[in-house]
Formats: sequence, structure tokens, C-alpha cells
Amino acid sequence: QVQLGESGGGLVQAGGSLRLSCAPSGRTFGNYAVGWFRRAPGKESEFVAAINWSGGSTYYADSVKGRFTCSRDNAKNTVYLQMNSLKPEDTAVYYCAARPAYDLATMPLDDSYNYWGQGAQVTVSS
Repeated sequence: QVQLGESGGGLVQAGGSLRLSCAPSGRTFGNYAVGWFRRAPGKESEFVAAINWSGGSTYYADSVKGRFTCSRDNAKNTVYLQMNSLKPEDTAVYYCAARPAYDLATMPLDDSYNYWGQGAQVTVSS
């Protein structure tokens, strides 16, 4: 069983930056692909970004492409989501999730992931 935990959320003004971290407890997840999702109040879960096990391949939603960067440091057993040029519409609870396989066709599907974190609130003020 892999339990994930996110950190780094908070309140920031529009145009600002935040970096989220995702790390497992209980085991390493260097063999897992990791995805980031977000859920805004009253809205469905939205895919944000994904990264393969080595960090050599990433995939982004159009809404964050060019502003968000997903990376990982397997030596530190941590995956990051660097969020720049934040907008009020980025306000949401952000979740990281892990699964064994990296497949671009299914990475945006939240029901394809095995393990989830508890979420981190990101609030962007205008």
C-alpha cells in the first residue's frame, strides 16, 4: 500500500508561484508514474499534469501548459509541481496520485490511479 502526502499549498496573489510536493509514506514510489489533479468547488476533478517513473516524460493539460512544470527527484522520493503565473481560476484542491504504468492515453483518467494523497489547497487571489 502506498500512502501519498501533498505539501506546499497556500494563498498567493495572481501572477505568483507555488510549488507542491508529493511524497509517499511507507515505501518508495520510484517505479510509479504520478499524476496531478485538481478539484475546484462545485466542479469535477480535472487532470493537471503527469510524469513517468524516471521523470523523462511529462504531460500537461492545455490549461496549465507553459505555466506548470512537473518534475521528480527519486533520490528524495518526491514529485513536484511548480506552478508559475498563477491565475484565480487555478484555485482548487490539488491531489497527487500514483499508478504503476505511464500511458499517455489514460494518464488524464482519475479512475486509472491506484493511490491518492489527501490534497493541498491552492488559493489564488485576484
